[in-house]
Amino acid sequence: MTIQLSVVGVAAAALAVAALVALLTTPVIRSLAFRVGAVDVPKDSRRMHDHPIPRMGGLAIFFGFMLSVLIFLPLTPQLKGMLMGGVVIVILGIFDDIFALPALPKLLVQIGAALIAALSGNVIQALSNPNIFSSNPFWVLGWLEIPITVLWIVGITNAVNLIDGLDGLACGVSTISSMTLLVIALVVAEPDVAVLTAALAGGCIGFLPYNLNPAKIFMGDTGSTFLGFILAVVSIQGLFKFYTIISFAVPFLMLGLPIFDTCFAILRRLAKGQSPMTPDRGHIHHRLIDMGFSQKQAVAMLYVISAILGLSAVVLTTIGVLRAMLFLVALAAAAGVAAMLYLNHNGGGSSSPPSRRGGRSQLSGSENFFGEEDKSDK
Repeated sequence: MTIQLSVVGVAAAALAVAALVALLTTPVIRSLAFRVGAVDVPKDSRRMHDHPIPRMGGLAIFFGFMLSVLIFLPLTPQLKGMLMGGVVIVILGIFDDIFALPALPKLLVQIGAALIAALSGNVIQALSNPNIFSSNPFWVLGWLEIPITVLWIVGITNAVNLIDGLDGLACGVSTISSMTLLVIALVVAEPDVAVLTAALAGGCIGFLPYNLNPAKIFMGDTGSTFLGFILAVVSIQGLFKFYTIISFAVPFLMLGLPIFDTCFAILRRLAKGQSPMTPDRGHIHHRLIDMGFSQKQAVAMLYVISAILGLSAVVLTTIGVLRAMLFLVALAAAAGVAAMLYLNHNGGGSSSPPSRRGGRSQLSGSENFFGEEDKSDK
């Protein structure tokens, strides 16, 4: 597998442009957010911050990504569909950051945006068969390709949104996922996907200095849903089109952290007889805080986990099928042991007393939100 230096150069330029635009526009968007009322005001002890912090910072990532893509890529029908769907997601996020929209209307709009992308050619046409003993290496989806594609896009959009609970968490994890897909795209010679992921990573990198703890601005649903949407669509273009056994696992490894957190949240709420949309305080970042980690420590730990999963995804694309299967089995075993330890240590999810910061009590186990998650129901 030969990586073309010309593609690396274009990807690096796309990353640099997106990062610069996001870096320069974030202060302007911060001022705009105050003007339009997209501000998280600490009204009670649930908030970690003690002063109003604007959200809607995802607009900076959006501007950086869009400008970079329009400069470095031709507008194909698939790309137009992705960008149009992304615009719909961003507009929805802006209104949600200002007015806190109900969950059902947001879900319907997200489905509409996913349909725009899918009907423009961004579809999962086949899935690799995980049964290595089968004579059929992949499943052709046929009429199921649109529903499954929409389910994937909406699911990943909300998965990234759900982990947006601590300063810099969703932005950093999205950066790692984008860089993972960038490396994979370079290895498998997908130049358009490489430029797309480089632009997305650049937008995140330019915004991240303002979003790290203590955050000067939150990305809001404007940013978290946009990042999830673009990652979902780009993964369809760059990963699901390959019908090898490893392609079945790579997208789930690349986005492993938000997917695990979302699946665990749904199962946890259903087990309690609650709606899957019911907000709670059982996300991974909540549990790390309850274990006594600071915000920075918890975010750093989740960055490391996301990076390990990303590295695993890269490894699976560069080794043979047999080694890939052995690697997957070992990874699954390690994940199972880690999950058991995690669940045993945090069975109650709220056994630790709330810590103190600046005289304020952080969330107790019965409350719903934490950190950046205060701004909406997640």
